[in-house]
Amino acid sequence: MIKERFSSWLLTLRYLSIESFTAALSLCFLLVGAMLVPLGLITGLPFATTAVAMLREWADLARKRTTEFSGRRLSTSYPDITAQSYKGRFELLWSRTTRKDALWLLIHGVPLLAIGFFTIALPFAALNSLLIPLYWEPVSHFTEIANPYPVTSWAAAATMPLVAAVYAALAWWLIPVTGRMFSRSQARLLDIGRATLLAERVTALTASKAAALEAHSSELRRIERDLHDGAQNKLVGVVMMLGMTMRSLETGGSNTLEHLRRAQDAATDALSTLRTMVHDIYPPVLDELGLDGALSAVAVRSACPCTLHISQLQRSPAAIEAAAYFVVAEAVTNTNKYGSATRLDVSLEREIVDNVDCLVLTVEDDGVGGAVERPAGGLAGIRRRVETFEGTMTLTSPRGGPTTIKAVLPCGW
Repeated sequence: MIKERFSSWLLTLRYLSIESFTAALSLCFLLVGAMLVPLGLITGLPFATTAVAMLREWADLARKRTTEFSGRRLSTSYPDITAQSYKGRFELLWSRTTRKDALWLLIHGVPLLAIGFFTIALPFAALNSLLIPLYWEPVSHFTEIANPYPVTSWAAAATMPLVAAVYAALAWWLIPVTGRMFSRSQARLLDIGRATLLAERVTALTASKAAALEAHSSELRRIERDLHDGAQNKLVGVVMMLGMTMRSLETGGSNTLEHLRRAQDAATDALSTLRTMVHDIYPPVLDELGLDGALSAVAVRSACPCTLHISQLQRSPAAIEAAAYFVVAEAVTNTNKYGSATRLDVSLEREIVDNVDCLVLTVEDDGVGGAVERPAGGLAGIRRRVETFEGTMTLTSPRGGPTTIKAVLPCGW
């Protein structure tokens, strides 16, 4: 019984020692963050995604240590780090999970640090007190020994074993208590509970709804603009040419046939414009050939040699397939216009991501890289389209290439 308790006591001392030293690192991270955040608010938070990723890794290590000590499994579910704009980076820093981890870092780096070092110092204080009678006299010629009161005589040194017994009793009782307090407090701070998960879900749904409404409004404005500036003007031209043809027939003019030909050409042009608009709303090729066939057509039309890899593909909801088609089409178009690439790889597969059936798209080229997501650009349009369906998009484009766009679209509804 005593052996088992002593073994448990040693394990707790080991846990507290590790937590105390890692708490010192947490304090360093906390101080660095306190200096960088005000500067980042001015410069656009360029380090936000890196800082949040590091904070998550540091918190995950603490979860593993706490789980190993207490046996309690801590749940965690972080939203993907995809912030590109200043607003997105600020929202990432102010998200519930980031604030929860930051609160843990504060408590871990300040009060738990002080409590931990005080507690693990007790066994060493007991050992030191026990040894004072052996070394106090020669050492007293150089410095004063105070533990917890000055030792200036053999009478004071003789009481040190009693002080050591007090320290040992405190350590024997306090270390298990402090270990339980550490593990419980860290479990409470680090466990991403159901309430936090639901709150993150509500936030994600709200953002998704806003993105869907914005995408819908933008699409309606585009259709209206295309109808007004394209098909409507062409049809007006057809009507005018038909009117000229009627007047030519009434007056017996000789250019009636020419007017009819021009009207036919204008009508053909208007019909082509209407077909393009219908294709942009929902490509008929998706119904005819499916997503794999539609993407094969995109690959064939690409000016840059394009290789298509498709695996484990099943039919998905029509809206998801349309979104996937437009994501690939826009990415291929961007590469052909700006990428200066000689090779383009497109992969499409079904995967289980966070227990959700997803369609995963990857478009990679060997171009010059350096792609930047701009508010009104094609990459921003891809992100809006993906986020409409609660999906995620990541862009990796270092200078010199390669450029990789990865989109994950949940489709297991």
